[in-house]
Amino acid sequence: MPLAARMRPASLDEFVGQEHFLGEGRLLRRLLTADRLGSVIFYGPPGTGKTTLARLLATESQSHFQQLSAVTSNVKEVREVLAAARDRLSAGAQKTLLFIDEVHRFNRAQQDVLLPDVESGIVVLVGATTENPFFTINSALVSRSRVFQFEPLSVEHIKTLVRRALADERRGLGRHEVHLDDDALDFLAEVSDGDARRALSALEIGVLSSDRRPVEFTRALAEESVQRKAVQYDRQGDAHYDSISALIKSIRGSDPDAALYWLARMLEGGEDVRFLARRLVILASEDVGNAAPAALGLAVATAQACEMVGLPECQLNLAQAVTYLACAAKSNAATVGIYEARQDVREGRLLPVPVHLRDKHYGGAKRLGHGEGYQYAHDSPDAIAAQDYLGVEREYYRPTDRGYEQELGRRLEEIRARLRQGRPKE
Repeated sequence: MPLAARMRPASLDEFVGQEHFLGEGRLLRRLLTADRLGSVIFYGPPGTGKTTLARLLATESQSHFQQLSAVTSNVKEVREVLAAARDRLSAGAQKTLLFIDEVHRFNRAQQDVLLPDVESGIVVLVGATTENPFFTINSALVSRSRVFQFEPLSVEHIKTLVRRALADERRGLGRHEVHLDDDALDFLAEVSDGDARRALSALEIGVLSSDRRPVEFTRALAEESVQRKAVQYDRQGDAHYDSISALIKSIRGSDPDAALYWLARMLEGGEDVRFLARRLVILASEDVGNAAPAALGLAVATAQACEMVGLPECQLNLAQAVTYLACAAKSNAATVGIYEARQDVREGRLLPVPVHLRDKHYGGAKRLGHGEGYQYAHDSPDAIAAQDYLGVEREYYRPTDRGYEQELGRRLEEIRARLRQGRPKE
């Protein structure tokens, strides 16, 4: 068996990671201690321990472990497993923990078959998925299960597992004399991207393929042993929405380095550059606004450049826009203003157009008095007439004191003072 399979923990005490729900006093640990384990869904990236933990839960709860793969199993097999679980329970033997890998790959009919026996407790379902269960799994099944999200293992977690594999003579590589450089260990822990399986596979390849004894496991050997990891990215799924969220929030938070990373992650995953360009155009107005008015023009130019140039070269246009937007002064004043104005309209605060602003360019308008008293702005000093344009006093646009908007704010104070002069006295 591969090293990663041999080194699977034999008890919960050996399990590394996921302390946020498996640590002492945390929910899953409490459920096990109280013997109240119900159906659960394990959601997270590969190599974080979903299958391993499912097996440990069966051991800890003294349940019969039954495994199916949603990729290869059909409804007939599911029914047979459920029937066997009912027989096992009625015979007073063991309850059954049914582990279904890639459970999101089951169609609706297959998921529906599980519902009655999950609900009645005939089986304890442990479903594993790399896709967001709230998007990909039957809502009835999700509502009957607790969802535990697995996080990638930390660098220290990976180092712990690598050291354990080197020290274990029975399951690991302890029978081999290996001198592991700190630099090589750091590299393995970083490049594995939270995937224990990847780190242990690289360790095994490096040790077993080396013709020197003792094995000098250097940074160079580690680099040779690690295969390039395919980018986990689904343009229609969770990675798409999470990555664009991270990109937008990094730009909004003025971090160009993080923004470039998330841009690179999406480009490497095959994201549609038109989608990226559209989002940058939106952000230029939503989060930068009049604090840096050139941002919108740059974002629109970037969208046009992406159409003209295409990949791979348009990554340069996107990178320029992302870094400019991240470093630009920020304002959401225009965004807040239009949201507030539309909310007033939706809630029925509908204002009549003041008579002096109404259209007078049709027959009969003069008889109605439309346009009477209107002051042509360009005839006034600074092209600002002392005139009422709304009928009531409202301030939707509140400029920030950042970037160019600071200057706009000072000018707007003068403008509003002039406009107030034209409002009717109450």
